[in-house]
Amino acid sequence: MDKYYRRRVIEVGHKIVDLGYDSTLELEKLLNDSEQEIFSVTQQRIRSDTDQNSEIAMSAFNQLDEENPIYPTGIEELDKLFTGFEPGTLTLLAARSSMGKSAISLYLALQQMLLHELPVVIFSLEMTKHQMEYRLWSLMSRMDCYQHLDLVPINGHRLRQHRAKLSSLTEKEMESIAKIVKVAVDLPLYMNDNRGINVAGIASEARQVKAREGKLGLVIVDYLQMMASDNGGNRSYELGDVGRGLYQLAGELDVPVMALSQVNRGVEARQDKRPMMSDLSQSGILETVADNIIFAYRDEYYNPGTSQPGILELILAKARHGNTGMAEVLFDKSCGLIRSLKEFA
Repeated sequence: MDKYYRRRVIEVGHKIVDLGYDSTLELEKLLNDSEQEIFSVTQQRIRSDTDQNSEIAMSAFNQLDEENPIYPTGIEELDKLFTGFEPGTLTLLAARSSMGKSAISLYLALQQMLLHELPVVIFSLEMTKHQMEYRLWSLMSRMDCYQHLDLVPINGHRLRQHRAKLSSLTEKEMESIAKIVKVAVDLPLYMNDNRGINVAGIASEARQVKAREGKLGLVIVDYLQMMASDNGGNRSYELGDVGRGLYQLAGELDVPVMALSQVNRGVEARQDKRPMMSDLSQSGILETVADNIIFAYRDEYYNPGTSQPGILELILAKARHGNTGMAEVLFDKSCGLIRSLKEFA
């Protein structure tokens, strides 16, 4: 077996040399393909992907009780529809601007870490790592599980005022932040704010985190339209390529991937502004590759006088292995906290 793997290393070395001489390859693709070749040896993934059903049936039966189940999202109303995040699947979270996509994804990330003790990687192409961290502090300061720390709410606006020297944080606010930071440093959370990253870069970073941690609970990409692509053609087709790439990544690493996406401006012209499948950019490809598609909608954004302030609708428009439907929850956009309506019934 030792000689076999030595031969494999030599073969891979030759392949990487050939890749290096291929001037048609983009640098990121060259590096990613080279890393995959090496990874195939180190992870002993030299096998056929085609199995006979006698093996599949027993494997599926054994999987029922394995420590790699479907992980509930932590939002009960949503879990009733599609159960949760399943390894190897791609979920799209789509909405118009200002609906709270980033805040929702951060809440879901924190739930995976708290409920299931799973590492999460967030690729933030819109906000910096520090901006994401401040949002995390604000969310944590409002969650029930941290109230034993005697915290005061941390407001993102107050943090910005403090940094701009317009209004200093109070002593109590600073004490609360210090307590939150002490807890936050132990969260298995990784963030990357490289605004020029593409699918190959995300795959490389995610692979390294999984190798370090042993497993991954969720990979979040915020958001699709900001991502670079190796395809220099039509932007709509590029988005399709990015979607396919993330779908393949979910399968390769056997982790759930959630990609955030904008929806087209067409919703603004309709009386009912709830997004639909056709509102997705390059909707045909994204609709095909995504296992789950969730649209976020807050009526109070368009109708400030609505009779349902604070209501967030999570519209599950596609669930490959679940049920479509709509989950209504309470959403505090100032901190990203999501609560069940049952708590206030």
